[in-house]
Amino acid sequence: MLVIVVENAPPRLRGRLAIWLLEVRAGVYVGNYSRKLREHIWEQVEAGIEDGNAVLAWTSNNEAGFDFLTLGSNRREPVEWDGVKLVSFFPNPEEPGL
Repeated sequence: MLVIVVENAPPRLRGRLAIWLLEVRAGVYVGNYSRKLREHIWEQVEAGIEDGNAVLAWTSNNEAGFDFLTLGSNRREPVEWDGVKLVSFFPNPEEPGL
């Protein structure tokens, strides 16, 4: 299983994703494809995301049971800690007192 979530993506990229995946909510796409096709779809996201951002999550044979990639700027960034991939949440610089 794989899940792709896009924010601020151009309509042509969203339409391209809808060719392969089911859009279950606005910007949330799901499907069940091989590694090769998953990589091909992610290449399409990389080529078309422009100023938006995206995350790809898929089932994997590791302790967490999944893995993920991110693209574009976002307050959530992946970090690896003791071999486990986690997400670091950066504060919003526009909030007072930060």
